[in-house]
Amino acid sequence: MAQIPTLYVTQGSGNSFKPMQVAAQLGLQCEVNYLNVLAGESRTPEFLSINPLGQLPYMVLDGGVGVGESNAIAWYLAEGSELMPATPLTRAQSIRWMNYEQTMLEANISPVRFFTYIVPEMQKDHEAMIPVWRERGNQGLAVLDNYLGRNDFVTDHGYSVADIAVFGYTHLADEGGFDLSQFKHVSAWIARVQEQPGYLPIDQLLTGQSQNLAA
Repeated sequence: MAQIPTLYVTQGSGNSFKPMQVAAQLGLQCEVNYLNVLAGESRTPEFLSINPLGQLPYMVLDGGVGVGESNAIAWYLAEGSELMPATPLTRAQSIRWMNYEQTMLEANISPVRFFTYIVPEMQKDHEAMIPVWRERGNQGLAVLDNYLGRNDFVTDHGYSVADIAVFGYTHLADEGGFDLSQFKHVSAWIARVQEQPGYLPIDQLLTGQSQNLAA
């Protein structure tokens, strides 16, 4: 990957965690810019001129080409590395679990965590949906737990970008009131991911300070 990307991220985000973890573990050079979503910095005219959707994370390549969606950014950064599954089967497994993460894990864990842990003052406005999200999230974690009872990682490749993608919000689920102790295989997998060379916990990875990684 010849281009040096610029990453726009925000603190505390499981989605921002994913491409940052890939970049950190591979020692990739990236310009990192932090935006405070709660302060509205992702909705300013300046950022909307870069990403009209106003979503984070977002990546800009040399020449101004932009890439959105956390899993797509992580995939791009992992291309050509040991984190990228190499066979048709393992790449298909990656897509399967990265799609599952977005539809069953992130889609339910993230809003519960956001409205109960990040901005608890808004919890009352979402009281009807929080138990729904939590039930669906627990269903999603149960499926993942069953799979990880038979597999060390989410693809036959071994530890990969797909694990980082699935890990993003799964490892933060307890902050949303999910009881990860009920999912012993997920908990064991979280520990395996955290033991990988170059792994950084979210608070160390997303520092809030704009920087040049691996400069």
